[in-house]
Amino acid sequence: MAEANAVRERIVDSGVVAVLRGIDEDQITDVATAIHEAGVTALEVTADGKRASEKIAAIDRELADTDAVVGAGTVLDAPTAQSVIDAGAEFVLAPDCNPEMIELCNRQGVVSIPGVMTPTEAVTAMEAGADMLKMFPATTVGPGHIGALQGPLGDVDVMPTGGVSPDNVDDFFDAGAIAVGAGSAIVDYDAIEAGDMDQVREHAAEFVEAVEAARSQ
Repeated sequence: MAEANAVRERIVDSGVVAVLRGIDEDQITDVATAIHEAGVTALEVTADGKRASEKIAAIDRELADTDAVVGAGTVLDAPTAQSVIDAGAEFVLAPDCNPEMIELCNRQGVVSIPGVMTPTEAVTAMEAGADMLKMFPATTVGPGHIGALQGPLGDVDVMPTGGVSPDNVDDFFDAGAIAVGAGSAIVDYDAIEAGDMDQVREHAAEFVEAVEAARSQ
């Protein structure tokens, strides 16, 4: 397992976290490999599905000799965080702000990215030791909310997630996002159902190209 600072740097360098939700265990490594080959370094398996820990461990083994980092999302409490960390998760995301989860990640040397919407939640997360903040759901408030948080709180690291797409990703980076999280906008579920990993790779590559274009402006 890479050190937390190295994991954080890989997430930021990649600029995007691919959210893998509801993918069958027998397909998860093929999907993760295809998306990684498209240029995505950070892969998130949501913990609200069946056998999430087994999926994380499988991806971790499959991509062990690459620059990929594997994490878990939709982690709602500290026991779940411990379970996915034991399986190999190198970063943990949540839709909410749970200080106990953040503190457990700190003790384990794992990157924590709690979900926030309000300044109060952001301050709570920062005081608990969060590595960056997941602004969720991002399209509810839009890119301007990043500046609204950073204005009174300083240069906090914000990763918008929820509704981010190639059509709006440049707006989020222009507003100050350090990275973005994306599900169906980067993961082609129709192609997965058809077993077409080439299309999975191409779909993810389109999102990566949009991110690179947004960050080069």
